[in-house]
Amino acid sequence: MQKISAGELKKKIDAAEDFVLIDVLGKESFDAKHIPKSINIPSTEIGIRSMKELPDKNKEIIVYCASRECEASPNAARKLEKLGYRNVVDFEDGLAGWQDAGYEFEGNYS
Repeated sequence: MQKISAGELKKKIDAAEDFVLIDVLGKESFDAKHIPKSINIPSTEIGIRSMKELPDKNKEIIVYCASRECEASPNAARKLEKLGYRNVVDFEDGLAGWQDAGYEFEGNYS
């Protein structure tokens, strides 16, 4: 499984590269705080929603969760790979790593 750093992810977002960024945490967490340009598909719904919402199995997909200690994004990445997605990347530092790097979030957090 490929990995990506906060700095590399920020460059991809700023360059408007063609990839899908997925927050695999629950809807409440996503609504409160998420990385810009991300969509929410909770890890428990990957098999159900990914086939419909992510039809291109060659497109780069980057997943993230709360932090390096969180297992949701690596589990989601493995699920996606088992479903035949060929370009899956885990941003293993997640929301905590994004915040530590000093980058902005979207959402209704205060």
